[in-house]
Amino acid sequence: MTYTAHNFDHLLGMKGMSEQLLKNHFTLYQGYVTNTNKLFDTLMALAKEGKTATPEFAELKRRFGWEFNGMRLHELYFENMTKEGKKLDLSSPVGKMLVSQFGSYEQWEAAFKAVGAMRGIGWVVLAYDPVGKKLFNLWINEHDVGHLAGTVSLLVMDVFEHAFMIDYGLKRADYIASFFAAIDWSIVEKRMKS
Repeated sequence: MTYTAHNFDHLLGMKGMSEQLLKNHFTLYQGYVTNTNKLFDTLMALAKEGKTATPEFAELKRRFGWEFNGMRLHELYFENMTKEGKKLDLSSPVGKMLVSQFGSYEQWEAAFKAVGAMRGIGWVVLAYDPVGKKLFNLWINEHDVGHLAGTVSLLVMDVFEHAFMIDYGLKRADYIASFFAAIDWSIVEKRMKS
């Protein structure tokens, strides 16, 4: 199976993120899709040749997690935004859980934004643990470090510099505010249901 890059051009013209920033970001995402496919094909060829005990196979296998998660996290990120933004219904399952667990929506938002403002590069993810019935604001570092096994990524925010530097320079908080204005909470709710 070959992965195909999704088209997110519908986000062009979004308030708070310039066309240049978005197009650069889309190109970066397409690179993850391309590299995921290349690594998959190479790993399959090495396996068929019986070369799974080689250092090459081991290193490529480790790299595959980076590329695949880079592809998938970008897809989740772009999918949970819209030009208009869609507000959260606090009576929805996600809204009720945020209020119940964090005390209020505002307290959850402040906590999520605080994770996004931490020094470093990575991702901030609102994740749901269907076993424990809990929500977590995760810091995912380097695409492949920080995921909690079995959780569902509900809301994904990219905080690598490429997501904001062109438009915001070092003002990460301003980028985070623009991201929040663009959240499509209906997508978050849909992810919770699945």
